Amino acid sequence: MATLRDVRRRIFSVKNTQKLTRAMKMVGSAKLRKAERALLQARPYSDKMRSVMASVALRAEVEERPLFKPGGGKVEFIVITGDKGLCGAFNSNVLRFAMSSIEKMKDRQPVLFPVGKKARDFFRRRPELAVRGEHVNFWRTFSFSDARVVAESAVKAYTEESYDATYLVYNEFKTALVQRVVMEQILPVAAPEKPSEEALIVDYLYEPSASELLDELLAQHVEFQVFRALLESFASEQGARMTAMDAATDNAQEMINSLTLQYHRARQASITRELIEIVSGADALMR
Repeated sequence: MATLRDVRRRIFSVKNTQKLTRAMKMVGSAKLRKAERALLQARPYSDKMRSVMASVALRAEVEERPLFKPGGGKVEFIVITGDKGLCGAFNSNVLRFAMSSIEKMKDRQPVLFPVGKKARDFFRRRPELAVRGEHVNFWRTFSFSDARVVAESAVKAYTEESYDATYLVYNEFKTALVQRVVMEQILPVAAPEKPSEEALIVDYLYEPSASELLDELLAQHVEFQVFRALLESFASEQGARMTAMDAATDNAQEMINSLTLQYHRARQASITRELIEIVSGADALMR
């Protein structure tokens, strides 16, 4: 049976752990507010860029653009996770979904590009899977340049290796309590639907030409779709960490209450035992 000193040590240890989880919850909450604000600003921009690109594509030679045409080879999965744990099932949900998708498309020779340490380490332990590259150690100073690195790598691989499609697998942010794993195709870029004659009555003067402008918009479109996915993942990670640390703090408090009750019972039993020994000793002396 644990002594009073052992119980006191456990209470002290759990209280220290509770301080850490409470601090991590507060940090996660602050980061979540910042990430959520950036994400809400990025979503309308992403939708408008898609609309502008489609409008320009109607007036340019879409058939000549390799990013509009699927190849006949492999498919690539860009799997986005965090660098750290302590965020519940955030990372494991993405990795489980990615493995399920890879299994379904194994006849298309899937290639992987992990983003984040958790994805990198997970796929390193599975040498049977083809990994083309990686992008890690950037979440602490995350910026648009990281999205550009991933997007440029994806576009280069898609065009040079003639990939059939490139997919993003990441956690989509809903609320601090809810994140949903999604798989989004970024390449080939969806070609705009053929418009009616009325829609083409209005035209514009382009400088540079519509074709050059479309090439630039295509590159920016892919970059921003990757950036939006990274923002979604970052916000989801902070929400998951805040929720996990909140639950851990509550669990620590329950454990502290239980150990405190155990401590008082053990102390009361010790005092009662000492009193019985004193009374028994006094009674023996009086006889």
